[in-house]
Amino acid sequence: MDYTEALDYLMSFTDMERGYVAQSSANPTMSLASVRSLLSRLNDPHLGRGTVHVTGSKGKGSTAHMIAGILRRNDEEVALFTSPHLHSFTERIAINGDAISPEEFAAGLEGIRPAIEAERQSFHGSASTFGVLTALFFWLTRAQVKHIDWQVVEVGLGGTFDATNVFDAPDVVVITPISLEHTQILGETTEAIARDKAGIIKAGATCVLAPQQDPRVVEVVRERCDDVGAKLVEVAALYETEPLERFPFGQSFLLHGPMGTREMRTPMLGKHQLTNAATAVAVAEALRARGHAISEAAVIDGIAHTRLPGRLEVMGQKPLIVADGAHNGDSAEALAHALKEYFTWRRLFLVIGVTKDKDVRAMGFKLARLAELIVCCGFRNPRSRDPYEIVQEIGFLGPAAVAEPTVAEALETALSHAEPDDIVCVTGSLYVVAEAREQILGESVLRP
Repeated sequence: MDYTEALDYLMSFTDMERGYVAQSSANPTMSLASVRSLLSRLNDPHLGRGTVHVTGSKGKGSTAHMIAGILRRNDEEVALFTSPHLHSFTERIAINGDAISPEEFAAGLEGIRPAIEAERQSFHGSASTFGVLTALFFWLTRAQVKHIDWQVVEVGLGGTFDATNVFDAPDVVVITPISLEHTQILGETTEAIARDKAGIIKAGATCVLAPQQDPRVVEVVRERCDDVGAKLVEVAALYETEPLERFPFGQSFLLHGPMGTREMRTPMLGKHQLTNAATAVAVAEALRARGHAISEAAVIDGIAHTRLPGRLEVMGQKPLIVADGAHNGDSAEALAHALKEYFTWRRLFLVIGVTKDKDVRAMGFKLARLAELIVCCGFRNPRSRDPYEIVQEIGFLGPAAVAEPTVAEALETALSHAEPDDIVCVTGSLYVVAEAREQILGESVLRP
């Protein structure tokens, strides 16, 4: 099986991107049950190492990478599972900071294929694509190196019924800021969504809760911790960030916390990344409290060396070209603040494309007032929303809005209007960001 064949096999499963629902929206536990059964067939490769389990609506990917970065700088062997990817499924599985190769991906999938096929014939039925990826991560983590000290695992969607919720005793559970997302599945309120995400909190774990806009989220998480016997660490109550310097390629800040004040740096832009950094540091200190030795140098350097493509990434200058995968109203608001605080520009040209399930109007309300022109685009994914529909959703907000069928054509339109002192911002789905990186930076793209 080569990489192309591996992808074709992976796509033969139900529900390409979500681990929450496998075959029936009326039975969301089916995916989780089948993943647990599949892992049992593989001799439970998810057990036997330290675990940090990360969920939330915003910032969970950045926070997971920062946590993994701290642990790697502490000379630990670390496996990281995140989603979605920019260019290739291989990005979702990283061992000691390096994504696995296409050859390793294909060999791993071939290795677990007999167990997958046996599971297809079982009582539980077939896992989802995300469920298979989850099992592949754990199996590769055990097979690729002699010993992994830590696994940092990002939830795919929600928490309680997510395919990654297979741990009985994680060391630390992290909940990043929660906002309205996937309301048709997770619930119509942030309280309901928090209740679903809090399902990954288990007895004996430490729960690190990032600052939340809705106090009801804090109450839900506190109740869950009390119910199951988990320790709660509230970042908002213990930590405070103070920005120092801001540049287009990074920022410095002071972090005030229980261990005193640290001066820190991060190449990640945006005030929200300071919140993510504070949350990652809180995780490191929670691990210390649980008896794990983590050096101060590892904490500082782990944050300073963590960089994610597609998160307020500068891809060009004169005009500035910035890409950010802001996918909901809250993320768009954070992006709007960052564009004003971290960059100097005269006019903004916005390139935006979203999947069909996103509230693009909420995003438009946060970003449209800054824009000179909005270029709505489609992208190479069946979930891409028609750009003409996006125009109808946000075209009334003020600036002119036009539709282009592809990201490449949208960029061409935006750049044809932009002058050297302007900025072009590419946002919405990470699929859009990936295609923009392919177009501007020449990044190689492995299907899909």
